[in-house]
Amino acid sequence: MFRNVVSYSDGLPNESTGIPYFYLTTLDPTARNALQDDKASFTVSEYPLGTCGRRDPMNPTCSKISLTGKLKLVDEKSKEAEFARNALFSKHPEMKDWPEDHNFQVFKLEIENIFLINWFGGPKPLTVEQYLHPKVNNVGLIL
Repeated sequence: MFRNVVSYSDGLPNESTGIPYFYLTTLDPTARNALQDDKASFTVSEYPLGTCGRRDPMNPTCSKISLTGKLKLVDEKSKEAEFARNALFSKHPEMKDWPEDHNFQVFKLEIENIFLINWFGGPKPLTVEQYLHPKVNNVGLIL
């Protein structure tokens, strides 16, 4: 098992799709391993947003979500790859200038399971469908 810190994007600014895309090279074990065994997990914490105040990142009231599934290479000639590159480069502009001879490629996480902590009492049940298509009420709160 290998763990790594990677940059990602799930869409253009203010147009999230919820599906994380990554720009990876097989010079790094993340991509190299995914081509051999595509099982992967990805965790994001609310903490870097600064909305947890002085609470520790492990405090259950500081939300965190882990997505597990399969890390898949996206066909570089597809519309999805074009979308993903635009999304990635919009949030990580220096990626456009990364060395061509490093063969960076677009990968995506095909989400199978979700583990959400946003309060005390353990993980909250959340299906992939609920995650990808949240219901929002008339004041913009996610239900």
